[in-house]
Amino acid sequence: MRLYSGMSTDFIRDNVHNRIAEKLKDAFAREFRYNPPPSEVNSWRNSLRAVSQVLDDGGFRDHGILLEYQLPMTSKR
Repeated sequence: MRLYSGMSTDFIRDNVHNRIAEKLKDAFAREFRYNPPPSEVNSWRNSLRAVSQVLDDGGFRDHGILLEYQLPMTSKR
């Protein structure tokens, strides 16, 4: 299970346009069949904005991004 995957340029663009939290929320609802709590959505929005800025400032334009990946044989993400 992964809620988001793509290239770093797409990830940066999604954050700049404030779409990343909504994409994760929609993917979470499809995967688990219930909406994530608002605190988790806010956490995604705030923390991933910072990650996006680090990637952008560092010039990491051709890297893959994978978010909320469930570790095999565990319930941990």
